[in-house]
Amino acid sequence: MGKTVLVLSASPRKGGNSDTLCDEFVRGAKEAGHRTEKVFLRDHGINYCTGCGACNRTHECVQKDDMADVLHKMVKADVIVMATPVYFYTMNAQMKTLIDRTAPKYAEIANKDFYFIVTAADTDEGMLERTVEGFRAFAACLTDPHEKGVISAAGVWRIDDVKGRPAMKRAYETGKGI
Repeated sequence: MGKTVLVLSASPRKGGNSDTLCDEFVRGAKEAGHRTEKVFLRDHGINYCTGCGACNRTHECVQKDDMADVLHKMVKADVIVMATPVYFYTMNAQMKTLIDRTAPKYAEIANKDFYFIVTAADTDEGMLERTVEGFRAFAACLTDPHEKGVISAAGVWRIDDVKGRPAMKRAYETGKGI
């Protein structure tokens, strides 16, 4: 039986470059027999963490939005793929908001395999690594995370710029190789 793969796409554009790489990853994972679900964060109402601290006691967030469902999926998944475009040398606000909102159950996001997908309009590859370091910092807060791969592409701005790049093949092959 295959693994449960959850892909979290923080692209603000459906069919954007990081989102396209997500789709290739999913295609490969499905062909390998894994159960996949892609959550396009833009389609979900996820509010900012208010820092109220209630979740420290209850392990539930007091906000009633879509994050509880997404967090449940993160806890249940075997594999989590986190994808973001680079904004000002780091992950975008959609992804950072999602990370902040894992606080109620971050201790339950344990023993997961992680893959990170990062794209940037600029050709400076250093911005990709800085963004991946942000993902690694999140994973370091979890119990027994396993980073399995990074897929990145620099110099991709317009929709479809990533098509035909090596990152497309790598995303597909990485998904297939889970």
